[in-house]
Amino acid sequence: MQPRTVAMAIAAGVAGVALGACASAGQRPLAPLALAAQVDLDRFMGDWYVIAAIATVFERSAHSPMDSYRRDADGSVATTFSFNDGAFDGPRRQYASRGFVVAGTGNAVWGQQYVWPIKADYRIAYLAADYSQVVVAREKRDYVWIMARTPTIAAADLDRLTAFVAAQGYDTSLLRRMPQAGGGETSRPP
Repeated sequence: MQPRTVAMAIAAGVAGVALGACASAGQRPLAPLALAAQVDLDRFMGDWYVIAAIATVFERSAHSPMDSYRRDADGSVATTFSFNDGAFDGPRRQYASRGFVVAGTGNAVWGQQYVWPIKADYRIAYLAADYSQVVVAREKRDYVWIMARTPTIAAADLDRLTAFVAAQGYDTSLLRRMPQAGGGETSRPP
């Protein structure tokens, strides 16, 4: 590399760091996320329909998305995310990951491993007393999932859970209702 090119690359790098620092300087630090006080892992296991989400790139075309959890003998949680790609009659896709419960969190914080050795932040921020609805969030406030044991929930429940998500510091204008077969009340546009 020529000296001028090296100097320009260094200058660009320094400028990028400075701009990033300026952009974040005006932001207030976020309060810690709410967490479910105690999660009974055996009750939590099973199928959860994704009702609404600030979704990852892999989920944006998902129809009838569902997370399935199974506790393994080693204490980890085998997780399968499945959905129809692009349409209700689209091909069914499945992705497996493994959850590792963080000790001392009431089972509400997990490291979710999609690729070894990286564990993504996974927090059970809200869990209904009857284990019928859950909000899974991340400390970074980049992704969030509202899930239920049924493919639809009442509009009032979705509104209440959306308000909870907003109170955690999420931009709920990014929250998208996920299309579920049978649609029901949660299929209405945002």
